[in-house]
Formats: sequence, C-alpha cells, structure tokens
Amino acid sequence: MLIIKILSLGAPERYAIRRMVTAILQEFKVNNPHLEMTICEVSDADQIGRYASFLVMPTLVINEKVVCSGRYPTRAEVVNWLLEALNCQ
Repeated sequence: MLIIKILSLGAPERYAIRRMVTAILQEFKVNNPHLEMTICEVSDADQIGRYASFLVMPTLVINEKVVCSGRYPTRAEVVNWLLEALNCQ
C-alpha cells in the first residue's frame, strides 16, 4: 500500500505533482494490478507544517517519509522514490 501526500497551499503546485505521480502509478499498475494506493492533497498550513517548512512550494510525502520539499521533483526521482517505497513493504 502506498500512501502519497502532496502538500502545498497553492492548488496549481499540488496539481502538477499529482498529475506526474498519478501517471507513474498507472504505469506501475500495468505490472502490478493489485497495487493499492492513496493520494491525498493537503492544503492546510498546520498539516503542511508537520512535514515541511515550505507552505507554497510543493512537498511530496510517500508512506509518511518526506522525499522532496521546496521544489518540483523530476519524473525519474519520483519513480525511484515510489520503487523504493514499494520495495520496503
């Protein structure tokens, strides 16, 4: 089970990351159709503050681990982080 949180006060920032993550996860599901995942967007400043000091720039959290904060990750980085999270299960 993958639990992915996308944190940012700005909707466009969350949307950009969500599109990338969703596309990658759909590719993963081709080889693993039983893959369970949850993607949620967090825009509450107090909740964001629990994970990161950046409120406007996006923060990506996978299975409660902050993998990227304050910048947009590359597609390759996201693929690696998701594979790492799957291998740790």
